[in-house]
Amino acid sequence: MIMQKTSRYSKIFKRVFDLAFSLILFIIVSPVFVFVILLLTIANNGSPLFLQARPGKKGRLFRVIKFKTMNDKKDANGHLLPDAERITSVGSFVRKTSLDEIPQLINVLKGDMSLVGPRPLLVEYLSLYDEIQGRRHEVRPGITGWAQVNGRNAINWHQKFEYDIWYVDHISFGLDLRIIWMTLAKVFKSEGITQDGHVTMEKFRGNHL
Repeated sequence: MIMQKTSRYSKIFKRVFDLAFSLILFIIVSPVFVFVILLLTIANNGSPLFLQARPGKKGRLFRVIKFKTMNDKKDANGHLLPDAERITSVGSFVRKTSLDEIPQLINVLKGDMSLVGPRPLLVEYLSLYDEIQGRRHEVRPGITGWAQVNGRNAINWHQKFEYDIWYVDHISFGLDLRIIWMTLAKVFKSEGITQDGHVTMEKFRGNHL
């Protein structure tokens, strides 16, 4: 009986919840959305938005939308400078407060993402997953997820995948509400934003490393 309820929620009601909640939330935060766009346009000397192909449900690619927290400054050889040297003061604040995730509400409205689910990772990782890790693509990726509220970027890849697969196997309305509530608390405390020694999460190299 529990599995039937979970299946019904994940197949029907989860999408309805995503549409209703994300639309209301986007309307509420729209003044912040516009303000951050203006600040980042100035700080980046250009585009305030970052768009990148990411794998979604069943591995189908879509373009994730985020606020761009780093500029495009390059060295003398035309290569991008390290992340730590390209992140702007405005971008650092936007990332610390998780405001960079706001544009992904558009992805949720489009049906590319869900409010809650495994985070959409890089396309280059697809060939590196083992059979179990690849199960994270059985559901839509999320703006937040079980791994995010249990460490986010401060945990290692093995732990992150374990949390992702656990979520896939335990999706429910109650769990999604719990994750959203825990996310708000994490954002308020600015916990787990970065991994030790890195401005961004260290890249996944596969299970042989």
